Amino acid sequence: MIPPVPKLIVYHRDTPVGTLQQDPDGTRCVFEYDRQWLSGGFSLSPTELPLTSDLLYADPNKFGGNFATFEDSLPDGYGLYLLERILRGQGTSLKETTPLQRLALIGQSGMGALNYRPSIPSRYKVPSVSLEELDILQEKALEVLSEKNDTDTSLLYYNSANSGGARPKIVFSRKDGTHWLIKFRHTYDPLDLGETELLYMKTARECGIRIPRIGLVQGKYFAIERFDIDPAGNRVHMLTASALLKTPYQNMDIDYTHLLALTGYLTQDPLQVEEMFRRMVFNLVAINKDDHGKNFSFLCNEGRWTLAPAYDLTYSPSGSRGEHATSLFYDGNPGLDLVLKAGTGIRIPEKRCREIVESVQDICARNLPKISPLAL
Repeated sequence: MIPPVPKLIVYHRDTPVGTLQQDPDGTRCVFEYDRQWLSGGFSLSPTELPLTSDLLYADPNKFGGNFATFEDSLPDGYGLYLLERILRGQGTSLKETTPLQRLALIGQSGMGALNYRPSIPSRYKVPSVSLEELDILQEKALEVLSEKNDTDTSLLYYNSANSGGARPKIVFSRKDGTHWLIKFRHTYDPLDLGETELLYMKTARECGIRIPRIGLVQGKYFAIERFDIDPAGNRVHMLTASALLKTPYQNMDIDYTHLLALTGYLTQDPLQVEEMFRRMVFNLVAINKDDHGKNFSFLCNEGRWTLAPAYDLTYSPSGSRGEHATSLFYDGNPGLDLVLKAGTGIRIPEKRCREIVESVQDICARNLPKISPLAL
């Protein structure tokens, strides 16, 4: 069984930020910033956790009564699937754990700069993996996902470092000190998945979208450098758009107008707003309908917010019932008229909007096998 967790200290790297606990009736979490953090720190989320000495209360009807900011530290998709299987092996499940217990299980192993202490230590001694073992790990992941094998669940989970996304992945540190994510196929993916994602990410970069360093390991496994760790090896505070907008990504209720406004509000930078517009156009043209709120992130360095490099840009035609996970004016398959309306609504001149659309369409038409053009 998972031990009780009455309260947690939230840390930014190794600095205490505040205390998280549940209210007396256990329906929601309560957070209080540390006095030292109040004197020199920054708001962990300007939309949810303002820098104040007051007690802050989570919405009892969202995120299991936890704050969206802290729930963002949990994995989604693949990571949650593995964690659920591990807990079942211990006679419990995610539904039977409290928000604080779940964060204590993450401890210091999550993505970004936030971590939670005291943590619940792992029962497992999990070895790190080498690049020579990637084929073996791919097979193990397929076996676990198809429920043919439980033996390697802990190996896969603890080497994924609670990273998000639906597909299996591991974290890997190179000898040059850089940190990478290496992605594997899911049971339903084609054999050339890695090559496809590499092509789409390269095309996005050619379209003027900032992306991390990328590569292909052994000619088939897509690798992307982590942007939540800076060149000096320090963790960077990171939140997804879902967390900042305080809505679970599964709800599919985020609109691109929200993302454009959020980018402007956080960064106060017209160039970064224009890049969010460019990413929207790319997703529409390149047929990436898996554009939900956890596939957009923002970084915070000492209180200054910036749009994180783009990730998870690939061919994804299914989406949510054939529509984009993120709508535009609540249209799941919007046309050029709504694209221009969104751009001009956020103060991008119409001429500039049309230039971006034309440029993205021309580049995608040259590079990608299938596109969904916006009629100019």
